[in-house]
Amino acid sequence: MKKILLLATGGTIASVEGNDGLVPGLSVEELLHYIPESSANIKIDGKILMNIDSTNLQPEHWVTIAEAVYAHYHDYDGFVITHGTDTLAYTSSALSYMLQGLEKPVVLTGSQVPISFKKTDAKKNVADALQFACEDIGGVFIVFDGRVILGTRAVKMRTKSYDAFESINHPYVAYVNKKEVKYQWKPMAPEQPLSLNTNLCTDVFLMKLYPGMKPETFDFLRELYNGIIIESFGNGGLPFEGRDLVSKVQELTEKGIAVVITTQCLEEGEDLLLYEVGHKVAQHHVILSGDMNTEAIVTKLMWALGQTESLDQIKEIMETPLAGDLTIKSDKED
Repeated sequence: MKKILLLATGGTIASVEGNDGLVPGLSVEELLHYIPESSANIKIDGKILMNIDSTNLQPEHWVTIAEAVYAHYHDYDGFVITHGTDTLAYTSSALSYMLQGLEKPVVLTGSQVPISFKKTDAKKNVADALQFACEDIGGVFIVFDGRVILGTRAVKMRTKSYDAFESINHPYVAYVNKKEVKYQWKPMAPEQPLSLNTNLCTDVFLMKLYPGMKPETFDFLRELYNGIIIESFGNGGLPFEGRDLVSKVQELTEKGIAVVITTQCLEEGEDLLLYEVGHKVAQHHVILSGDMNTEAIVTKLMWALGQTESLDQIKEIMETPLAGDLTIKSDKED
């Protein structure tokens, strides 16, 4: 019999009716009470780490979750983390960087409707997550609506539908259907032993570019942040005519600020070398994000900044695939 530790953090799945709407309120014992009988052949222990809406969940909470998994790693065969959906993809990405060398599954799940409601997706999601947590596989995953997504590749696409999450620029790991797991592919076994590294620098700003943005905006940001992520248009270029943002990026990089260029387009990633507007940006010491999603970029940059102050080393960390977060160009071309 597999032994699984369920770590509860709050979210919709644990919510009850409050004076101002839904609010996390179930204890871990109450949460376990609703687990379907189909999971009866699994030994499940529960521990509540926090009971908050995931909108209020901060990077410090990622550290708490990672430390809990690490502390109990040798006592269980797998882990299930119940979590609010709004920032679930950020947490799964952060855990993927802080917990490397996993040989056991760390599975995050949640729901669009509280588990105590008569009609809910929570019971299925928890049952599926528990089932996948029993698999002989290592890494961080999201299990939602019967689909298994690599922790660094998930994006919440829908606010109400049960199929809230999609795997972006990467195939699903597997599907879970009535206790059967059908794999599409399997991650390779880790080449390194388990390690916990929770050093983060949260001085990161995410900017969505739009026509008409004032270049002077960057003058304020460079005094507050060590890393800036720019969600640009299309393949990732920046305007240099009319309102010149390229020269401002040059000023940032010369000051030692890590600047990551990504795209507002969800699929296929950036390619700065395709157009002139990208070439002019690539001439400076910017960081290329490839086909990483924004949630992974934000958490990876926080983690990279927590490892070193060297811009060259930060760039190397960001542009090197970790936990399946990035497809290198040779893979795309093949």
